[in-house]
Amino acid sequence: MRGSPYWNPKTETMPREQLRALQGHRLRLTVERAYRTSAFHKALFDQAGVKPADIRTVDDIVRLPFTTRDAWMDNQAEHAPFGQMCAVTPDEAIRYHTTSGTSGRTPLRVLDTRTDWKWVADMWCYGFHGFGVRPGDRVFFAFSYGTFIGFWGAHYGTEKMGCLVLPSGNMTTPNRVQLIHDMQATVVCATPTYALRLGQEAENLGIDLPSGSVKRLILSGEPAGSIPASKKLVEEQWGAKAADTAGMTEIGTIMMFECEHQPGGTHIIEDHFIEEVIDPATGEPVDYGEQGERVVTSFGRTAIPLVRYRSRDLVIKVPHTKCTCGRSFDVYDGGIRGRVDDMLLVRGTNVYPRAIEAIVREYLAVDEFQIRLWTKDGIRDEIAVRCEVRPGFEDQWSGIAKRLGSDLSHNIEGLGIHVERAEAGSLPRFELKAKRVKDDRVVKGASHV
Repeated sequence: MRGSPYWNPKTETMPREQLRALQGHRLRLTVERAYRTSAFHKALFDQAGVKPADIRTVDDIVRLPFTTRDAWMDNQAEHAPFGQMCAVTPDEAIRYHTTSGTSGRTPLRVLDTRTDWKWVADMWCYGFHGFGVRPGDRVFFAFSYGTFIGFWGAHYGTEKMGCLVLPSGNMTTPNRVQLIHDMQATVVCATPTYALRLGQEAENLGIDLPSGSVKRLILSGEPAGSIPASKKLVEEQWGAKAADTAGMTEIGTIMMFECEHQPGGTHIIEDHFIEEVIDPATGEPVDYGEQGERVVTSFGRTAIPLVRYRSRDLVIKVPHTKCTCGRSFDVYDGGIRGRVDDMLLVRGTNVYPRAIEAIVREYLAVDEFQIRLWTKDGIRDEIAVRCEVRPGFEDQWSGIAKRLGSDLSHNIEGLGIHVERAEAGSLPRFELKAKRVKDDRVVKGASHV
């Protein structure tokens, strides 16, 4: 790693006490700038009765109010098109992107300056380099290049590193697989779900991925990148190592990445972000090893300062010593484990789609799956996992379905989970974030008998 501009031992291996001092310094600058240049933040801070001068150390961050997606969206709707969060005028921006959308509402619109976009690319460089990507690699992006920020920053980051970038735009899945094969790509970037879809298509085309050129997969966009069973399936299918990463349009880039040591989670880029973990109900901080909602403060983006943004992502933070790579950055064990608002309430039991996927992916016979909820006789909520059967397992499916149903019901106590067979090719496939929950209940989220 020595000699690379994307391995910085001065900050990546900095003692924790010094790292916190650095965070405190950058926090003060960020809060001062946000208060001075962003009408949204000034109003938020004034309402909370806090001034920039009140923030002296990183511990003072708890004095600052949370920023929420709803407040941001409401402000953007009232002050269209970009809202008052922006700290620059639209004339200063060179990039426009949106979130992947919220049901029934306009996606958030974000802007970036030249300085911001350099930072966005640099953060991806750190993540890619940390997983072993180097100049000369051929990096394929299974990404449609729309306004959703997705892998845009990663594209520019790998160019900056000196890699050969292979964009696939709106190509079909078979054409993408063929391009990976023909161009001898060494790195593939995709969501975990779509990586599996590409692998399935390679089988259909008679392309042997494990003996091919791809050595690394960079996964993002879904919790599955850190679900052991899903990750194992991807790695076996491709004969390559897979790394989890996570970013957000609101932040502009990745804020965590899995290094080559694959510690079962993602390092937080703590010289550029402060990541807190709170109880989503009370807003109080939780300890290492406890699941909570991640709250992010970003230092790098000038166009849109982001202070204590409630991500709604569920995480478990553990000390940096979990990994042997030498970085002093703490780790999110298991990456992003789901979302606060993804939780399903079924007959009084909390059910997380990630927990179901972790079990389903242990079964090689399952090609694709969907979680279906409905109300039986108008009074009782039911939950089923619909599965497409992988070719070659059809005759064994009866016994497999019985074992899968038992595993699901045993691990998610209080519910009997049905397992249903779906017709081959009938379930949706996803290029970006998978949406595998089909909720047809009479009253969604209600706790029926």
